[in-house]
Amino acid sequence: MSNTLAVGKVEVPGRVWIAPMTGVSDLPFRETATRLGAAYVATEMVACAEFARGRPDAVRRAAVGKGLPLMVVQLVGRDPVFMGQGARMAADAGAQIIDLNFGCPSKQVTGGVASGSALMREPDLAEALVAAAVKAVDVPVTVKMRLGWDDHSRNAADIARRAVDAGAQAITVHGRTRCQFYKGEADWEAVAAVKAAVGVPVLVNGDIVDGDTARRALEQSGADGVMIGRGVYGRPWIAQAIEAALRGEGFREPDADERLAIAVTHFRRSLDFYGQSVGLKMFRKHLASYIEAAPWPDSEEARRIARSALCRLEDPAATEDGLANLWLGDRRLAA
Repeated sequence: MSNTLAVGKVEVPGRVWIAPMTGVSDLPFRETATRLGAAYVATEMVACAEFARGRPDAVRRAAVGKGLPLMVVQLVGRDPVFMGQGARMAADAGAQIIDLNFGCPSKQVTGGVASGSALMREPDLAEALVAAAVKAVDVPVTVKMRLGWDDHSRNAADIARRAVDAGAQAITVHGRTRCQFYKGEADWEAVAAVKAAVGVPVLVNGDIVDGDTARRALEQSGADGVMIGRGVYGRPWIAQAIEAALRGEGFREPDADERLAIAVTHFRRSLDFYGQSVGLKMFRKHLASYIEAAPWPDSEEARRIARSALCRLEDPAATEDGLANLWLGDRRLAA
């Protein structure tokens, strides 16, 4: 199997993609993961209406960055006019792929404006949103979705077919319904129906955390690639590790010193991007994940105490020192 996926006119040099994740996939994270070998890392979900209106936080989430080899912006919304405007703005800013979110299960997204995975219940509107984005830009448009709203309406194959008919160039499917949220196990086999329904690359998503789960997900779904979500927490090098496993090659996991350097570099970039105060707060989710990947403490209770102590710190220098102490085995934070 080729290690490159063609998304329209864009060649993505890898079959292991990192999913857009709210509160995670900001520019400092995307730069970190890309530097560590990820071929595809999308932005956080960006509300197309807020982005089109120029709301500062939406513009910040859509920051494509400079120097990244591939820039992907994910948009969410239910108004075709704003979807087209948002797609055009993202492409004008440098996005090379526009991804549409039909998969977010959060009540905040599916309620109210009823976007994200709520669109699985509105096939006509979902198709219209894809068509609006495709019409607005010259770059490829892709879609990320779930199997359906619930087990009684698993319509991913139909939504995918409609999306491709409207011009979508790739489809990613999380192997759960919206009503499952993240409970149970992802149904990779169910993604095979989507692969059979469309003639564009299909990626399987959900519960993929290493080479073994990636290999099994590909075998069961027949998909062309995998998308990693929560499995990347605290391990921004995971895409490269899984790529190597799928090629049958060895991969040396970063040692303790290298993991510390990765975490510190990521932290400093967050401070640079947001400013000291906001950067520290924005990094806390990553900080908690890096603590989980630290060489010690070796008990869940000790990790909880260390995580709580570090994530309450207000001083960047103290935070960096505390993180280093974990890697050096200093147990004072967990005392």
